[in-house]
Amino acid sequence: MPDQNATTLLAVLVGQDERTHADIVQRFEQCARTNGENATLSLRTLRRWMSGQIRTAPHPSQRRVARLFWGRPMIELLAPPPAQRPVAPPRGELIATPGTGATARPGPAQPPVTSRGDAASPMIDTLERQVAMATRRAARFMTFAEIDNVGPEAIAQLQDDVIHLANAYNRDPLAEILRELPNLQETAFRLLEGRQKPAFTRDLYLLASIISGMIAKASHDLGQPHDAMAHARTMYVCADNAGHQGLCAWARGLQSLISYWAGRPQEAIRHAQHGATIAAGRSGSVSSWLPALEARSWALVSAHHEAAEALGRADDQRAAGEPDDLDTIGGLFAFPPAKQRYYAAGTYVHLSGEHGYAQAEALSALDQFEHGRTADRSYSDEAGARAELALARVHTSDVDGAQEALTRVLELPPERRIDGILISTTRVHQALSRRQLTDSPTTRNLQEAIESFCRLPAAALPG
Repeated sequence: MPDQNATTLLAVLVGQDERTHADIVQRFEQCARTNGENATLSLRTLRRWMSGQIRTAPHPSQRRVARLFWGRPMIELLAPPPAQRPVAPPRGELIATPGTGATARPGPAQPPVTSRGDAASPMIDTLERQVAMATRRAARFMTFAEIDNVGPEAIAQLQDDVIHLANAYNRDPLAEILRELPNLQETAFRLLEGRQKPAFTRDLYLLASIISGMIAKASHDLGQPHDAMAHARTMYVCADNAGHQGLCAWARGLQSLISYWAGRPQEAIRHAQHGATIAAGRSGSVSSWLPALEARSWALVSAHHEAAEALGRADDQRAAGEPDDLDTIGGLFAFPPAKQRYYAAGTYVHLSGEHGYAQAEALSALDQFEHGRTADRSYSDEAGARAELALARVHTSDVDGAQEALTRVLELPPERRIDGILISTTRVHQALSRRQLTDSPTTRNLQEAIESFCRLPAAALPG
C-alpha cells in the first residue's frame, strides 16, 4: 500500500524501491548519460522533489530523464499520490541502448494508470515512454546532423537552453548552473566550427557570447578573477564577431565588475567607461549599468564628485531608456531598478558623510526586490544590498542595526556563498574593527558569525 504520509507520487515510488537514495541518484544519472541527456540529480534535490517542496522548476532535461526513469511525467511525480488503488509493483525503467532500442532493467515501482483501462495501461505506458525516448534521440540526432550544415532547429534549441540558464542564474545555486554551462559552450563552439549560412553564424556568435559571459560571471563568483577575465574577453570577441554592440558593452561591464571585486578600482573605471562609449545610443538597461559600475569604483578611491556624477548619468539613462534585446533575455543580462538602487547604496557607503543615503538606497533596493517583479529578484543582489546596509550602519556605530541587516545573509547555505557576498560581509567585519567597536558583545558575536560564514564558501564545495 502507498505510504499514507507520502506527499508526492515520487515519494511513494522511492519508498517502494529497495535501493538507497544514493543508488537511485546514481542510476538516474546513468539513465541520463545513456540517453544523451545533460541532466544531473543530487540527494538534496531528490528529497526536495519527494517532499513536494519545489522552489524552482526542474530543468527540462531533468524532466525528460525523470519520465524515462520513473515512467511518469514530472507533473504527476510531484503531485499527491493516487489514493484509488495500490501502487503497482516495479516494472523497470527503460534505458536506451545504442543500436538495440530500449531494454528493461530493474527499476522503481510504477503507479497504475488511473485514467485508462487496467488491461491497456502497461502497454500504453510503455509505448509512451518509447515515444519519449525516440523523441530525445531524434533531438540529439538533429543537433549532430546539423553540425556540418547548421540549421535553425539546432540554434533554436541552443537559444532556449541559454535563455533558461540566464534566468536561472540569479536564483539557483552556482553548482547547478555550472553543470550545464560548459556543455552549452562546447555545443556552441562545435556548431561554429561547422558550416552554416551567414545569418546562422551571427546567431551562433551571439549565443556563444552570452554563454561565455555566464561562464565568466561564474568564474568570478568562485573567486577566480583571472579565469573570469579570460572568459569575458571571449565574450567580447564573440559579440564583436556578431556585430552586437549591446553585448560588447555588456562584456566591458562584466570586466569592470570583475576588476571592482578584485580590488582594482581604476581598472574597473576604465572598463566601465569603455563600455559606456560602446553603448552610446542604446536604450537598454546596460546603458544604466555601466555608469552605476563606474560610480561604485570611483567611491572606492574616495572620488566623491566623480562618483556622484556617474550615479547621475545612470539615473538619466534609466529615465530615457527602453528595454532592448538583452532585457528581453532577462535574468543576468538585465539591470532592473532595484539593482540600480543597490549599486547606489554600494557607492554612497564608501563616501564620507553619505552613509544616510547609503542606508536609504539599500532599503529602497530591498523593498523593490521584495515587491517588484519576481523575474528581477536575485539572491546575490539582495544579499549585497543587505551587506551594504549593514556596512552603512556600522559607519554610524549602529551595531545592532548592522546585525539585523546581516541576519538573512548569514543564513545563506554554503552553495550560495559566492565571492561577492563573502567580500561584502568581510567589509562589515573590517569596519567593525576599524571603528573600535570590538568591546561590544554584539560586535564580537557578529564578527564571529561572519568568520564562520566565510569559512565554507561555494568555491570550497565539491563539484
